Amino acid sequence: MHYQSSQKKYWKSISLFFLIISSLSVFAQNTAPQTTQPAGQPTVDPSQVTNTQAVEFYNQAKGAGMSDMDIERAALQRGYSLDDISTIRRRLQQTSKSNNAQNDPNRDQIDETREQDDRDELDDETNNERDSTAAGRAQMRRLSRTFGSAFFGRSAATFEPNLRIPTPKNYILGPDDELIVDIYGNSVDNFRMKISPEGTVKMLNLAPVYVNGMTIEQANERIVNRLRQAYSTLNRPGSGTYSTITLGNVRSIRVMIIGEAVQPGTYTVSSLATAFNALYVSGGPNRNGSYRNIEIIRANKVIRKIDLYRFLIDGDLQDNVALQDQDIILIRPYEVRIELAGQVKKSGIFEAKAGETLKDMIRYSGGYAPEAYTDMIQYQRNTGNNFVIGTIDSTQISSFTPKNGDIYTVKRILDVIANQVEIRGAVTRPGFYPLDEKTKTVKELINIAQGIGQRAFLNRALLERASGDTQTGLVAIDLRKLINNEIPDIQLLPGDVLTIKSVEDLKEFTYLSIDGSIINPGAYYYYKDITIADLIFQAGGYTEGGVPYRIEVSRRVKNDTIGLPESQNVRIFTLNVTDNLVLNEEDQKFKLLPYDIVLVRKSPRYESQKIVTVAGEVTYPGTYTILNNFERISDLFPKVGGMKKEAYIEGARFYRNRELVALDLKAIVEKPNIPANLLLVDGDTLYIPKKSEMIRIQGGVYNPSVMNFDRGFNFKEYISQAGGYTERARKNRTYVSYPNGRTYRTNKFLFFRSYPRVEPGSVITVPMKEPRNEQPMSRGERLAIISLFTTLAIAMIRIL
Repeated sequence: MHYQSSQKKYWKSISLFFLIISSLSVFAQNTAPQTTQPAGQPTVDPSQVTNTQAVEFYNQAKGAGMSDMDIERAALQRGYSLDDISTIRRRLQQTSKSNNAQNDPNRDQIDETREQDDRDELDDETNNERDSTAAGRAQMRRLSRTFGSAFFGRSAATFEPNLRIPTPKNYILGPDDELIVDIYGNSVDNFRMKISPEGTVKMLNLAPVYVNGMTIEQANERIVNRLRQAYSTLNRPGSGTYSTITLGNVRSIRVMIIGEAVQPGTYTVSSLATAFNALYVSGGPNRNGSYRNIEIIRANKVIRKIDLYRFLIDGDLQDNVALQDQDIILIRPYEVRIELAGQVKKSGIFEAKAGETLKDMIRYSGGYAPEAYTDMIQYQRNTGNNFVIGTIDSTQISSFTPKNGDIYTVKRILDVIANQVEIRGAVTRPGFYPLDEKTKTVKELINIAQGIGQRAFLNRALLERASGDTQTGLVAIDLRKLINNEIPDIQLLPGDVLTIKSVEDLKEFTYLSIDGSIINPGAYYYYKDITIADLIFQAGGYTEGGVPYRIEVSRRVKNDTIGLPESQNVRIFTLNVTDNLVLNEEDQKFKLLPYDIVLVRKSPRYESQKIVTVAGEVTYPGTYTILNNFERISDLFPKVGGMKKEAYIEGARFYRNRELVALDLKAIVEKPNIPANLLLVDGDTLYIPKKSEMIRIQGGVYNPSVMNFDRGFNFKEYISQAGGYTERARKNRTYVSYPNGRTYRTNKFLFFRSYPRVEPGSVITVPMKEPRNEQPMSRGERLAIISLFTTLAIAMIRIL
């Protein structure tokens, strides 16, 4: 089966475009002015070809039954050169990279083939290997790939031959190569010559020159000798006439890639292509192919053995040799593959050649990772009957020979520090330190931690030390004697932990509490001989309203119970401290003790201002301050200058804590001594509205509505105006809500009802009965009732 590379795809697309254009030349001659075109020149300028046109014409030609070979041959016969084709191919290359899935179908096919090979290999391992060791091995395979396979993946470089380089000196000429002759000086001429299938070139009217199989330098000498028949002094010293011969368009060659390739087959490539170019278009070695034993066969002889690791590891291009027509690239099966896992820079499957050791394999993986345990490497080997495991120490790595299927695991070092000691507690710099020549003893460890703290407890320190088993031993040290050299110093061992406590660590935290009219109340640390003035200073001083006298101190009772009643467990002290925190002589002798609670009183007449708000139809609405704790609602009216004429006192509303309090303000104004005249509190609000001329009727009436107030109407007439009661109206529960928040309901005595009076702004509410949730009887219930009555009727007849 014949496969083509993505670059070949674009090349042939452009060739097809030229062929289709040339096939339409008859139509162009009939519709355009006749022009003379030099023989062998393309019909269409390649720069005018768009990507869409190239793809469209290619699909048309394929649909007409033309093969890729037919398209290529026809394009060359029409005079198009490889240089013309390369012009458009470079413009299409960016499209190929940005949309690889659409413009590079062969590369997708190669990648899918490689991925399918990997899946097949994993399936084989999973199905054939059933024990736990093999299952773990299969899992490891899933996490890695053969080293070098990524080079031929999607992200690899295209390795397209560069056609814009100087002609290589060792380039061998052949049919279809183009030579450019440029004559300059006293005579000027320029012409192109294509090597014929017979291997000759013909220039001017001179006899052909045979150049097939020659290098450029060799062909240059022959061509100049023939040109001297027309230019006798050509390239002679002092003649003034000179020439240069360069390579123009290059020919295409065919190479065959066989063996363990992802896509074996015959490929048409540029004559400047190298071995790596051909390997790339074929997808490289498959899952069984060798990366280190690739042969280039020319005329039935192996001219080069390619080791891709030389390029992948060291960037050595000595194996990237130029190809010639009919060369064969043979990818041999691999012989030895091993797997490296664990703490190496690049884990995966690596191929080994004869004579290589495990050290070479580790070099191919990039070396050890920073946390690798290099003293010993564990391996697993197939004996032909089962698997065995073993270890290799660091001295054997350079001589240990890998075998096919080996798995080598480089483990991670232990997460411990072998020469570490620690010092904790009351030292200047606690932490971890190395056990070295500067830190070998306890005293040296204290010195490197810059000494003990001022509050350190010197009577005892503890040294924690592993005793060799699962337990940890403790070594008690008299730190004071050790510092004074009264006892010998103690040698440290790896892992030792020295703990030095502070005085505060060995006793319960003692504190004082201060509360009341103080800026920062709370708990404060107890210090020896601390006074009340010191504590008030720490708490930020008095708040506004706090008084320095009658400060109360409550104290727990321990042993000083003299003169204390049995039922009393605390003592209370009262002291005076001035505003400038100075104690009198007697109180200076009073010292606070741990857990004392200090309470600072507030001035008995100190309080924040209390504000009430009066709004609505008064002369001076606004906010007013309550002068004393005995002001009442009636005291507000003189402050606001009385009510306006349009004020409706009967509808006045009084709010406390944003809730409406139902009060009769008119009665309060007329009789201030009634209980409804409440004491004012901070935040109270009084609102006196204008007189309303409307009333609202809602609830169980046929026409709930809002209507004007008419003094000539009574309660029943308002109900009649609303259409009367509905069937579910509860007439005896009707009530009227007044604007001031009060509510009056209908009263009934015997057969007589008394209705509340309707005032302007009132709301008449007629409650409604709850609807009965009556469910229809089911068929079974109806049958049961009929059966019951029938039974009763029969019984009555029998009795009669």
